[in-house]
Amino acid sequence: MLRKNPSGYYPLVNEGAFIDPTAIICGHVIIEDNVFVGPYAVIRADEVNEEGEMLPILIKAGSNIQDGVVIHSKAGAAVIIGQRTSVAHRSIVHGPCVVGDDVFIGFNTVLFNTRIGDGSVVRHNCVIDGLDLPENFHVPPMIHIGPDFDLELISKVPAEYASFSESVVSANHVLVQGYKKILNEF
Repeated sequence: MLRKNPSGYYPLVNEGAFIDPTAIICGHVIIEDNVFVGPYAVIRADEVNEEGEMLPILIKAGSNIQDGVVIHSKAGAAVIIGQRTSVAHRSIVHGPCVVGDDVFIGFNTVLFNTRIGDGSVVRHNCVIDGLDLPENFHVPPMIHIGPDFDLELISKVPAEYASFSESVVSANHVLVQGYKKILNEF
């Protein structure tokens, strides 16, 4: 469902994207071509800053926002999800936040006030709050990264996880086309 927010913004969704009918897209949201937004996802840009301004939530081309993901932003801050990026089931991305290109965010992960570098893999059940990650970074499952975390304790992305990320993006591109094709059959 696409909805206007109280400030009057209505989502801009590229016709090449697929938004599941159970998803809610509200406000100053821009969704580019070949994006998959799964069932029960909520992408909501409706808060303003002290000046009454609001930056968009931008989902760039070829990305996928899977089932039950919540993307929101505090006080009108921007959220950017890069190209060919996967945000897996039930994750929360809360702005201000930038997730780079070719990134995989694992199940139940929470991101807030962070910048995730291109090519990074964040595995399931992680929390990243207040510390930026460099490119090609690998966060193992169930890690909490805060402002004082020593990133030297974690290695670069192993090759098998990078190829897994690419396969998830490819699978979701097929889903965009498949779901768009059957959308009018019901």
